[in-house]
Amino acid sequence: MNRVEKLTEFIGKGVSWFTLFIVLMTLAVVVLRYAFSTGATAIQEGALYLHGAVLTLAAGYTLKHDGHVRVDIFYRHFSSRGQHWVDLLGTLFLLFPVCIFITYSCFDYVLASWRYAETSVEAGGLEYVYLQKSLLLLLVVSLLLQGCVELVRHASALFANKREESEETGEQG
Repeated sequence: MNRVEKLTEFIGKGVSWFTLFIVLMTLAVVVLRYAFSTGATAIQEGALYLHGAVLTLAAGYTLKHDGHVRVDIFYRHFSSRGQHWVDLLGTLFLLFPVCIFITYSCFDYVLASWRYAETSVEAGGLEYVYLQKSLLLLLVVSLLLQGCVELVRHASALFANKREESEETGEQG
């Protein structure tokens, strides 16, 4: 599991650099449009591709660092054990089913794009639309991998706490 976390961290930090390129590419598009009255479709689409890559590839990293949006009206008042239970059950009954649903929903869509080597419909656009659409499946992979790590982490914390409680009360189990 440590390797998965290192991979998640590496990908997250690497992808974070894409945001700099997105800003620079967007600046270039604006300068070309308003200073030189010319379009830059490939650069504009490249920025969109990178934006999609940031959102999809960094999902596992965001999960690892507990950065996803959470409504924690009750969660923050739970004990550590209660929080572990919420996270464990949320991973099992929300994260994993959503990943399965995304895979089911987009697999044929991505496959069709690869089958036809889909390209941009815009003149001067990028040729690799099928690679961009494949990021949907990589989103699922990154979330499932990190989700498994989270599942093990929370289960370990729960069972370690239970063992410690048993040892403190003198129970044998």
